[in-house]
Amino acid sequence: MSVTDEARTTTGRGRARSSQAPADGGAGLVVSPPKLRRRPLVAVASALAVAVGALVSAYAYTSTSNADEVLAVTSTVHRGEVIDRTDVTAVRVGVDPALRTVGADQLDRVVGQRAATDLPAGGLVTDEAIAAAVVPGRDLSVVGVGLPPALLPGEPLRAGDRVRVVATPGDQGEVTAKEPRTIAATVVGVHGSEDTGQLVVDVQVPFDDAAELAARAATGKVALVLDSRER
Repeated sequence: MSVTDEARTTTGRGRARSSQAPADGGAGLVVSPPKLRRRPLVAVASALAVAVGALVSAYAYTSTSNADEVLAVTSTVHRGEVIDRTDVTAVRVGVDPALRTVGADQLDRVVGQRAATDLPAGGLVTDEAIAAAVVPGRDLSVVGVGLPPALLPGEPLRAGDRVRVVATPGDQGEVTAKEPRTIAATVVGVHGSEDTGQLVVDVQVPFDDAAELAARAATGKVALVLDSRER
């Protein structure tokens, strides 16, 4: 055998021995799979994101299903102006039940009414914001008459009552045979309190009588008479 053949034989035997796996598994040739690290915060955050998304979807669905079709103002209508059909439109929104909005089916009732308050564009129409007429009306004025309880009727006054404001001579004057000056008026409202010693009665009078009534009321020498409520 030549030297070359002997070398080949030795190399082949070495390869055969190295290719045989150890029977007892003692050699460190098997590598364990890496262990995954759990991140609790990531899991909690993911769960919260899913929950929030579900709540938002539920709220959006509920808001849409509970929305009502009501009237909204498209262009500003100032107090006292007549509401035109082009001033309002129907919108679908969710509103608080405490807000007395006007349904879209009431459009014909609203058109032609007057704005009881300023109606800004983009706002909702409410029952309190519209009226068949405004106070004071055309060629009328409202005057506040401050009176002590002694110069008022004992019957509580209500809006719409017809009254007369009568000029008086005052505490030191004397009543003459001449008929005192009176101004017919309609009660608009009453405010103040008897605890303060004075009530203010807002009355509506013709425009031409407003200046005189205001001047007489300022002197404190007037009384108020309630006329019949029968119509």
